[in-house]
Amino acid sequence: MTGTEDKADRETDAPASGRASYLIAGRRVRVADLVHAGLLDVGTQLVFTRPRMGTTHFAEVSKDHAIRLTDGRQFASPSRAAKAAVGHGSFDGWNAWALRDGTTLDALRQRLLDSLAKQAPLGSQDAQFASARHERLKKAREAAAEGHPVTLTVRELFGWWGAARRGHLISDQVAGELSNHALSTSPDFGAVPLDTSVRLVRKSIEQEGRQGADEQPALLVGAPDHAGEAEHVGETEREDTGVDEADDSEREPITDLTVGRLASALSGVVSISPQATFDEAITKMTLNDYSQLPVITGSRNLQGAVTWESIAMARHTDADAPFSQAVIPAHAVPYDHHLVDVLPQLALFGFVLVRDETNVIAGIVTSNDAAAAYGALATPFSLIGELDQRLRRIISDAIDLTDAVALCNTDDGGGIVSFDELSFGDYQRILENPSLWAKLGWPLDRRVFVKRLDDLRKIRNELMHFNSDGVEEEDVRKIRRMIAVLRKYGD
Repeated sequence: MTGTEDKADRETDAPASGRASYLIAGRRVRVADLVHAGLLDVGTQLVFTRPRMGTTHFAEVSKDHAIRLTDGRQFASPSRAAKAAVGHGSFDGWNAWALRDGTTLDALRQRLLDSLAKQAPLGSQDAQFASARHERLKKAREAAAEGHPVTLTVRELFGWWGAARRGHLISDQVAGELSNHALSTSPDFGAVPLDTSVRLVRKSIEQEGRQGADEQPALLVGAPDHAGEAEHVGETEREDTGVDEADDSEREPITDLTVGRLASALSGVVSISPQATFDEAITKMTLNDYSQLPVITGSRNLQGAVTWESIAMARHTDADAPFSQAVIPAHAVPYDHHLVDVLPQLALFGFVLVRDETNVIAGIVTSNDAAAAYGALATPFSLIGELDQRLRRIISDAIDLTDAVALCNTDDGGGIVSFDELSFGDYQRILENPSLWAKLGWPLDRRVFVKRLDDLRKIRNELMHFNSDGVEEEDVRKIRRMIAVLRKYGD
């Protein structure tokens, strides 16, 4: 495939409405935004209280519009500031830090978002679309707080941003705007198939590591009157400004191929108890055409697995062996693990069990499943490669290079000097020219053909963004059909 692309070929994976300037350009709100909006003043005292631990941490808004702890360290991110103050764990700093009157930074963030949503320009379709989404997210936040989270598919969720598919840019925006409303999805929207249902849930203040073994209760950490005596907690790299500029410590949206995106990963699992018999295991494996069967107590306690090989070895070693002799070690991985990181285990054991967001054993992935997933990703690349080669050959055989150069070269001095440099956009420009199209001598409608070629150009561009969801079956069908047409009329 040629590496040459013109502007028409360099498309992003986010729709126009999704890329519109939503509130704060679709990014996470920052402390600096609150200061600029007059919702927070430099020098404002902040408190992070942990009632269960009996500890309180103090900070203030610095002149750099960051959160400065009593030991002098500064953080642009409330979550990183909360983690540094405690010394471990993971926190939603927006709900952790509050003013002296109890108003959280999250409450100020919501005031900012509401204010900006009201400023949407009248008559602007993109702004109105974004404002409508803002209201949806507010209602989802309220529903989550009441214990009745909104449930929808990943595809439907992305539809709130006017997107039909996932990609790096739109995933960043979805994650950012969810975070602005203190929401996340369960399971993670980036780690499951597009048609999987997810719940919009509220982030807890303390997300991980809720209690350190060495933390004692009833401590007052870093009181403002004793700033010079405050204990340093952890180490943080400083910029010249003294502010840690890292974004919020929430995990970035997952855009790579994960274990959970494979169909079998979260589709349920047939298991057997440690007290089972050989006959029970053999019957289940035979009826379901399984090569392995996990041995589980409850829904989370993985004891191991049995396979045809382990059963045969146990019986061969001792005809009267108990069922437990056939149980071999099995491995479970979280659903949001990158598939590429699990390949070594699949190569060694042939399968892994998969835990969902609640730690339940929810499915199984085999080496064959992984091979099929990567094969599905690789097939469109191969087809696009063949399509590119056939179009270039057909054009080079029927059309003079000088005619192609005249159409494809630009006034800025750039352009092609050979057929090998043609891009999909160039193919389109050449074939939509009536006189050049006539040189092919095909009994096909030029406009319809070029329209389909434009569809394929967009599919090709999305593929070049290495979207781990792969290409829709209908899109693959379009590529195959175009190749069939080129074989028929071009050979």
